[in-house]
Amino acid sequence: MKTEQIHAKNNYKTIGYGFRKELDFPFREAVERTRSALADEGFGVLCEIDIKEKLREKLGVDFRNYLILGACNPPLAHQALQEDLDIGLLLPCNVIVYETDSGSVVAAIDAKKMLSVAGNPNLETTAETVNEKLRCAIESL
Repeated sequence: MKTEQIHAKNNYKTIGYGFRKELDFPFREAVERTRSALADEGFGVLCEIDIKEKLREKLGVDFRNYLILGACNPPLAHQALQEDLDIGLLLPCNVIVYETDSGSVVAAIDAKKMLSVAGNPNLETTAETVNEKLRCAIESL
């Protein structure tokens, strides 16, 4: 079951495995702003999956605009990999942007919860830093 905590400012919510923000601007603008906000926090987008296009291509179904961005902050990724080479299984951090009836939603994975499955307490500080940067990026939208 998904739990969420609504923050009074700007439609920002914490959900059980990440954090999200509802935006009142169109999908394409949300994507552009998200890329910029991630860059401001030191993240690059390593990969991009257009879910709408993939579902059309593979299943012949129509779906809303929905994009998964694989975001990576190189210094933090390097730090995590120095602690655990297998942590690459959990990289990069997924950020999603999708279209709604009233605008768009942007959400990011909770890196601390995601990396906790590794069972390595040395990754906790890195995960907290990743979360701080991802939260800042999303809150800035």
